[in-house]
Amino acid sequence: MLSWTPNEAAVVVPKPRRPLLPILVVLFLLSWGLMAALVVEQGRIIDSQRGLIQSLFSDSSELIHLKDKIFKKQRAEAQAQAPAKDGSQAQAPPTQVSPRDNAKSNQKPGKLRKWPRPPVEGEIQDARRTLWTI
Repeated sequence: MLSWTPNEAAVVVPKPRRPLLPILVVLFLLSWGLMAALVVEQGRIIDSQRGLIQSLFSDSSELIHLKDKIFKKQRAEAQAQAPAKDGSQAQAPPTQVSPRDNAKSNQKPGKLRKWPRPPVEGEIQDARRTLWTI
């Protein structure tokens, strides 16, 4: 039977321990490199998106101008044909109104939209406003 006595010297062989510091430094540098690449790539994407938005905006404004020209041309042709059909009446030419201005003229300037007031007890309520409680 084996027993350990204090007189016997125990030989402990330590394992060779590799320090983790070089591995951590390499991982740290690698992660910073990836982050830098990500930032650069995001900058490129943002710049390309900015260019695309500016291109779309200029195309949109050009399209609005073309539609406005076509609208004015059709309006002028309609005004030119109206007196030719009915030469007996002298009509004042209507003002030139673009489709955008026409949509704006339907709104009353300086007035806010009135929201429907809440129902009072005893009033008939719309089915969409029915309050359901559990």
